Amino acid sequence: MPGCRLALLAAALVATVSGCAAEGPRRGGGPAEAPAQRPATSAPGPAPTTEPTTEPTAEPEVEESVPEPRRSFVTIPAIGLRDFPVVRYRGTPDDGPGTALQNAGEMASPRGPRGGTGPGEVGNYLVTGHRLTGAAPLRDSPSLRRGDRILVRTGDTVFVYEVRRTRWTSFRQPASLRAQRAEVPGRPGEAATQPMLTLSTCATPEDHAAGNYWADEFDNPEHRIDKIGVLVATRPA
Repeated sequence: MPGCRLALLAAALVATVSGCAAEGPRRGGGPAEAPAQRPATSAPGPAPTTEPTTEPTAEPEVEESVPEPRRSFVTIPAIGLRDFPVVRYRGTPDDGPGTALQNAGEMASPRGPRGGTGPGEVGNYLVTGHRLTGAAPLRDSPSLRRGDRILVRTGDTVFVYEVRRTRWTSFRQPASLRAQRAEVPGRPGEAATQPMLTLSTCATPEDHAAGNYWADEFDNPEHRIDKIGVLVATRPA
């Protein structure tokens, strides 16, 4: 039947064409892979913002202070002392280096964590000197009274301190030593607000008169007599 054959041939042709358009089974009988999917993309967000760039601020120029000379010179009119040298060093009052300076005929001014400040600076400017040996510059310093002046010449400047009070320091009592070198003499823990001076010498005659012959490894007696002053004037040398 020619009509039936033509219909069958047409159906077969349609089936063949449809099989090429769709992906058939994979070789080996496994299931067909699903077509790869593209990852979903989100809508573009706002463009990232950046901080406005600014030029770095130039650091202010700091004027360097004139370094303190190693030697200053002390004048105490009330006891006749004129331009006596004081040598600064790193240490603590009447330690080994300080005692060596005094034995060599000078006065000593310790600096550093357990020392004091420089002349004219806010804080405690410590000066120690012998009373009985060597040049004995502070032989008569225990006689200084309130209102007496102590002049310290450093470079081209003279700092004028005025004696305000007297205190004793014991080298056998750590608390007393801390009080001697405190920012405010005699008041550990109190912040200094003005330049002050501690002028210290031994109390050997007084100790011996009381029967106290104790001495440390540097032959320093127990007690020191300290004259405490405050800065009252500054002038050119």
